[in-house]
Amino acid sequence: QLHVVESGGGLVQPGGSLTLSCVVSGLTLDDCTIGWFRQVPGKEREGISCIRGPAATTEYDVSVHGRFTISRDNAKNVVYLQMNNLKPEDTGHYYCGVERAIVRVGDEVSSSWPDPAGVEYWGKGTLVTVSS
Repeated sequence: QLHVVESGGGLVQPGGSLTLSCVVSGLTLDDCTIGWFRQVPGKEREGISCIRGPAATTEYDVSVHGRFTISRDNAKNVVYLQMNNLKPEDTGHYYCGVERAIVRVGDEVSSSWPDPAGVEYWGKGTLVTVSS
């Protein structure tokens, strides 16, 4: 059975850093897309970053490009989101979502990211608050 558990959220001042972790059990990270999504009250869940396939291809939303870095440790089945130079608008609940690959071509896999409708499994989320 597949489980997804996030951790690492908290309160941080603007300009600070946090590292989120997503532990996934029950599948191989090479065979899926792991995405980080953010949600604030009254808004849709939005894709922040993802890492997918054997090539560990990464993508970022334009709002976090250059500040956030996604990575993974296949041996531990963990995906990390290093968040630097945090801004108040980064505040929200951060969710880790798993989409299993339907098509694999070489080291690339199909993915619906950043569409949250493509996610099959969600964690319960971790809250990030950026405030002075």
